[in-house]
Amino acid sequence: MLPLANLSGDPSQDYFADGMTDELVTALAENRSLRVVSRTSVMRFKNSNRSLRDIASELGVDGILEGSVNRSGDHVHVNLQLIYAPTDTHVWAQSYDRDLKGALSLPKELSHAIASEAGVTSTPAKPQRQISPEAHDAYLQGRYYWFASNYQRSKEYFEKAIQLQPDYALAWDGLGDSYGASAVEGEVPSNAAFEKAHQYALKALELDDSLPEAHNSMAAYYFFNRWDWQKAEAEELRAIELNPNYAEARHLYSYILSAMNRNEESLQEQKRSTELDPFARPDALGAAYLRARQYDAAIAELRARAEIQHQNSYIQWLLSEAYRFKGMQKEAAQHAEEMFLAEGDKQSAEAVRRAAGRGDDAPLAEIFLKQDQERARKQYLSPIHLAYDYALLGRKEETLRALEDGFRERDPMLVFLQKWQAFDCLHSDPRYRALVAKMGLPPAY
Repeated sequence: MLPLANLSGDPSQDYFADGMTDELVTALAENRSLRVVSRTSVMRFKNSNRSLRDIASELGVDGILEGSVNRSGDHVHVNLQLIYAPTDTHVWAQSYDRDLKGALSLPKELSHAIASEAGVTSTPAKPQRQISPEAHDAYLQGRYYWFASNYQRSKEYFEKAIQLQPDYALAWDGLGDSYGASAVEGEVPSNAAFEKAHQYALKALELDDSLPEAHNSMAAYYFFNRWDWQKAEAEELRAIELNPNYAEARHLYSYILSAMNRNEESLQEQKRSTELDPFARPDALGAAYLRARQYDAAIAELRARAEIQHQNSYIQWLLSEAYRFKGMQKEAAQHAEEMFLAEGDKQSAEAVRRAAGRGDDAPLAEIFLKQDQERARKQYLSPIHLAYDYALLGRKEETLRALEDGFRERDPMLVFLQKWQAFDCLHSDPRYRALVAKMGLPPAY
């Protein structure tokens, strides 16, 4: 399903077209007989001029659903066509006219029609709670900003949707997601944010226990904040049971399995997630190989991704770390330089280049530490960032103090304590082992 084109002539209506795309993808994915590429990957092709055959090949699909939406006041007009990409053959086409209230049911209606054209049995629709068009519109705007990682704006729209319709389960879940994502991204301290994320996910489940998104949110709470690995796994398995094609649930389940040292299972879940949504998290499979200490596989995967997204600084950083722990310091420095250039930091890139010329690895870690210390003076910074920097420099006491700070704050990234190679130097230290035990992690040393 390609992103629906906004034909309203008003760019401020992009959120509506994107929201309709998201809801149609979700409705299609509920049919377990169909393999549906997730929303984030298809959004990569928004306004693309590439041929349908090329797009289908890159996504690994045969059928392409494309169309447009034109909203004018309370009237919505949708055009759709299903195309068999290998021969560029039109399989089905239809147009729909609805008012805003009627547009709410369009994704389900369309998914049934498309499943029928594809020759598969349609999943019976569950009874839908009545949602006001105004609340639904606010929800779509909230998700629009959430996907743009603007969590503060997304909160405002989710809250508006809830004010308009207090029994809107997806809006409650979206609000919780905004708080949880802010904490995981290290933008705010963890405990207060996850307390709200938990409260709102529970409210969503109280309203609709069949929402896979809400069970995924609960899994994130138990995993990143409570460090309750069993409950996190149970909630994630429930989310996957409700929607086996839910790429984000499989991605988080890969994290949970990794923390529990079930590395092969973790890799399989991330491979499945990447297959379902190859562009949502282009770094995720490479990072999973890195956590599993499979350096050659990590480098191969990340290099392939870097060819497509050369300016993705996080992919360049992961490549630098993979080469570092493989003992290839020259290549590690090259990708660290690429990372800084992608971020527009020419001064740090030049410092890395000079250090690499001397065959000296320490200045690279010093650069990271200096940057993080500067950030910490201006805004909240996760203690784990500093712990990682200190560990690379071999500053053991400072590393342990930063890790203990992270433990007191329940830093979400501490779940990967045993998976990051920089901390391997601490494995014999009783203070490190005590930290692993207090978190309830199965020892990996």
